[in-house]
Amino acid sequence: VVSSWTNIPVTKLAQTEADKLLNMESVLHKRVIGQEEAVVAVSKAVRRARAGLKDPKRPIGSFIFLGPTGVGKTELARALAETIFGDEDAMIRIDMSEYMEKHATSR
Repeated sequence: VVSSWTNIPVTKLAQTEADKLLNMESVLHKRVIGQEEAVVAVSKAVRRARAGLKDPKRPIGSFIFLGPTGVGKTELARALAETIFGDEDAMIRIDMSEYMEKHATSR
């Protein structure tokens, strides 16, 4: 009844999937240190998508991690791929570092 009223699908998640979603932040924090806001934002987006609150024709998420070298952007992306899909390589990564050089912008 609630599903028909709200148009939010009521799906029964497997217990392991539900546990994985609930503990996602703690799992990501084990690998990524000092990125509290990013970990929380990514975890919320993934939980929302996996709970069925997103458009089924759209991807789970598209995340753009910005910042200086060494802050954990790539590590967060790898940890997220490992947590969701079970494989670090299950992501599409676009390296934009070539645009950081001022002399390279004219190319």
